[in-house]
Amino acid sequence: MSIKLGVPSKGRLMDKTFDWFRARGIELSRTGSEREYAGAVKGVGGVELVLLSAGEIPRELAAGRIHLGVTGTDLVREKLGRWEQQVQEVAPLGFGQADLIIAVPGCWSDVDTLDDLDAAAAAFRQNHGFRMRIATKYHRLVRDYLRENGVADYQLVDSQGATEGTVKNLTSEAVADITSTGETLRANHLKILTDGPILRSQATLWRSRVAVTSGDEKVAMRALLNKLG
Repeated sequence: MSIKLGVPSKGRLMDKTFDWFRARGIELSRTGSEREYAGAVKGVGGVELVLLSAGEIPRELAAGRIHLGVTGTDLVREKLGRWEQQVQEVAPLGFGQADLIIAVPGCWSDVDTLDDLDAAAAAFRQNHGFRMRIATKYHRLVRDYLRENGVADYQLVDSQGATEGTVKNLTSEAVADITSTGETLRANHLKILTDGPILRSQATLWRSRVAVTSGDEKVAMRALLNKLG
């Protein structure tokens, strides 16, 4: 048996993760074609590389099917209820930084804060007969945040595509999404509320609290974590 390490299977997150481990003396590599999800680990024994989508990694950690995994803070907190009981943060990796924010049309000159949004939502419902729609992929995080800050009279609508375009397409009145520079929001004539982000996220190495480890796996885990510092 071996320690299973889950890493994003493609793109910049995979490349940056490989670089981070390489800088610590552990070589991760994809084996086979881009369509294959096989990988290899050099520099430490008893570790198996599992290539997954970043969105799958939180659930695989929570199910105990992988022992360690690299994914964003936002995905862990969105996909796992009571995430602290299921996973443990090992190390932030220093890349993949993005903020989960709420943005409204730039022409809403009197809406800059959550209090303003709450007032606008109440007025919107009175004028239109239905709740203001906020498009997002992050239902758990956004719902909890708005409840904690006393915002009511809204409804979350699911967005699996380009969330920033939903206001222009008239399928939402506001958005809650991840952004790193804000350029796409500005290009879609949206402005971020000034209260600060819902969550600051970055790529992070997580350890499953529920994955079972045998004697050999415990030795491999110690060796790996020691090498990572």
